[in-house]
This record gives sequence, C-alpha cells and structure tokens, in this order.
Amino acid sequence: MAYEDLKYLLNRGYRKKYALEFVANHYLLTSKERYFLMRCVFSDREIEERKRKLVKEDGLRGEIIGIDGFNVLITLESLLEGKAILCEDGFLRDLKHQRGYRLHENTSKILELLVGFLSNIGVKEVWFLYDSPVSRSGEIANLTEEIMVNFKVPGKVELSKAPDHDLKRFEVVASSDIAVIQKVPLVVDIPKMIAEDKGLRWISFFEILENPHLLKS
Repeated sequence: MAYEDLKYLLNRGYRKKYALEFVANHYLLTSKERYFLMRCVFSDREIEERKRKLVKEDGLRGEIIGIDGFNVLITLESLLEGKAILCEDGFLRDLKHQRGYRLHENTSKILELLVGFLSNIGVKEVWFLYDSPVSRSGEIANLTEEIMVNFKVPGKVELSKAPDHDLKRFEVVASSDIAVIQKVPLVVDIPKMIAEDKGLRWISFFEILENPHLLKS
C-alpha cells in the first residue's frame, strides 16, 4: 500500500522527498523500508526516460565509456553477495547505505571481473572516475590502473572531487546513481550485464513488495 500511494503521488508530479516522507510516516515504515522505496520507486515518466537512455551490450563495442567507479563497485559487490536489487526502472542497485567504498580482500577480484568483462565486449576506452575525498580512493585508483594494464584495456583512471559533474563529458556512462543518470546522454548498467553473463541472481523489486522480510536478510 505504501508503494501504491508513493507511486500515485510521483505520477501526479509530487517531489519524491516530500511524497516519501508523507507516505513513510503514514505507514510507520522503518529506515530500511524508506531507503528501499527511495532507491527503487519512480514515476512512469522517469522510467520511460531511462529506458530511452539505456545502452545494451551490443551497442558498447568501440565506445568510450565513463565509469562511476564507486557506484559500480558497490553494486557489483552487492550482486556477488546476492543482495543487489533490480529496481522499478530496470537498474541494479544496492541498499548498503554507505558512503564511498571499503577496500577489502575481494576488491581485486571485483575489479578483475569488471575490467575483464569490459575487455571482452570490445570497448574502445574505459575511464574510471573515483571520488577523491573518499578514504583510500588513491589506492583503489592505482589498483584499477594495474588491472587495466593486465587486461590490456585502454583508458585512464582519475580522482575527481565531483564525479557526478565530470561524468557529463562522456557520451556513455556506467552508473545506477539517479543524479548521474539524469545528467548524461546515455547510460549502461554494467553490473546487470555481468549478472546476465555469469548467471548471477539479483533480488527483484517486486519480490520485495511481495515478501518484505527479504529486506531484513
């Protein structure tokens, strides 16, 4: 019912922040339930706009791609943990509610999976942009560069104070960040492509609507 009410208000043009607050307070939703609706529910107009921007795998060969570094890494990590959510607009997202990215022992494997996939689909160049204020972003940037060299993927890794802004210079951008998607011409969901290629499972938005206990797992 909370979803239906929020969806109705969004389709009527209400700002999401205020519509969500109103609905969530009415139904006494938990912070995780609120975050889920915020990340995964959109107006029909927004969904159609994103479908028009979405580039499929066969449209990436020979393209220069800007990568929203931490966004893609966190989503891939959630995917490998079996916790990535396929949202209402068709993009995979996480519900980790974390700032930046925590470097750990599996970071190299995640980057190898990502860069290896980009190499296989034949992109022309890959440019990774990482938030420079994030802790240990320099280490992650260096690690990304090493893996790109190993896979012979041309491109560059940059530290940026404002990746959301700097990604606008690319025609095609890999990100599920709502603010980024709104600003760029074309967008690609690399984690979703990897999931389909490797047979990895995600959680559907509608699965959670039918079984809210999945948010607690």
